[in-house]
Amino acid sequence: MSPPDTNLKKQERRHVVPLIGMALVVIFGIAIIVWWTGEEVATAPEDGTVVEQGETVEGEGTVEVPTAPAD
Repeated sequence: MSPPDTNLKKQERRHVVPLIGMALVVIFGIAIIVWWTGEEVATAPEDGTVVEQGETVEGEGTVEVPTAPAD
């Protein structure tokens, strides 16, 4: 059942601002995802080495990769 006083032009004008706001939020979310992915790629190690559990990684900060507990 539709409302008796349907005025499509008036409804279009009322919905323009919320639709623009939703579009801006979607664009912002996509931009954040692209930036985050680019940041991860830019800070990834370039030599392609794989670190095994229990090894020590040398670099900006020496980090020891913990070994998984044996069950």
